[in-house]
Amino acid sequence: MKKIASIILLCFGMLVQAQSKYMTKTGSVTFEASVPSFEEVKATNTSTTAILNTENGEFAALIMVKGFRFKNALMEEHFNENYAESNTYPKATFKGAFNNFSTKELNNTFTIDGTLTFHGVSKSLKDIKVTLSEIENVLKLTGSFNVLASDFKIEIPKIVSNKLSNEVAVTFEFELFKK
Repeated sequence: MKKIASIILLCFGMLVQAQSKYMTKTGSVTFEASVPSFEEVKATNTSTTAILNTENGEFAALIMVKGFRFKNALMEEHFNENYAESNTYPKATFKGAFNNFSTKELNNTFTIDGTLTFHGVSKSLKDIKVTLSEIENVLKLTGSFNVLASDFKIEIPKIVSNKLSNEVAVTFEFELFKK
């Protein structure tokens, strides 16, 4: 009888723990490094995995770099081969935590501190503004931040330096479902 009670408590504990996690595998991340008057340098990845632990406000996202889609196939090829080197560095990750997170105020604006790893380089990011809203047990998380390509050891050749910005604007949107 003690074994059965222990198993039931263990299963219940795992169920309760799972209730505090929200996840998606279809999150959207877009980056833009365009320069005015030149061709748009913008790509979107719609298969980003993200997870939020509402117990402690921890957040993580995983992006397969080859999943970024550009309007121009040649630009996509150059991005993967020459800039992101996605065969060598296939994943980008973000791991961080919400500041002052509270499940009592899910419909709110927060900030996140964390570490972005891309192209084999990790960079600490602070105070990323995010908006979190809850609609019928789905958490929608949106936000944006800017990074420098040079901070991730991405060299922009002189020949295209006037067409491609070193400053990259990143936006994200995740619809997270309770797991």
